Amino acid sequence: MARKPPYDPAKRRELPIPKPIDAPRLEEMALAYVARFASSAGKLADYLKRKLRERGWEGEDGPDIAALVERFVQIGYVDDATYARSKAQGLLRRGYGARRIDQALGAAGIAEPLREESRGNGAERRRAAIVMARKRRFGPFGIGDKPDRALREKQVAAMLRAGHPLDHVRAVVNAVSEQALEEWVDEADD
Repeated sequence: MARKPPYDPAKRRELPIPKPIDAPRLEEMALAYVARFASSAGKLADYLKRKLRERGWEGEDGPDIAALVERFVQIGYVDDATYARSKAQGLLRRGYGARRIDQALGAAGIAEPLREESRGNGAERRRAAIVMARKRRFGPFGIGDKPDRALREKQVAAMLRAGHPLDHVRAVVNAVSEQALEEWVDEADD
């Protein structure tokens, strides 16, 4: 059986250098991105800037990314309000709190008024805390007797990291039953 020759870095195959981006290709890339991913205007602009850094620009005038993104907003390919609502509702259903939702929307370039609208009402935020507690077996969803102090502190810390306010965390971790938590959520509906 023939042995492979040892690796020789001098014979290493050079990767082809990608061609710089021109205006039609930039628009194609933007269109492909919004067709594939739900996106905000900020995320689309960041994507295009990153691609330009990686590949460069072909042409004398610089690319007008802001105009391209604005045109996509006008056409309706990109809608920050819809993106913010969708992202926030998804995070709430997974058990994340308002602060974590605000961070995710801020990273996507969503403006503060839209972030505020998307955080959910009081009952939705309380229900998200319960979802997380059920998923992680915190509070009344835990196995066995009341957890010791160290375990309760870990549960509180985990829920705070998930973006829940301290009063919601305490209410969930200190709840005596699932029924008590349901009543707590119903109080927010009033």
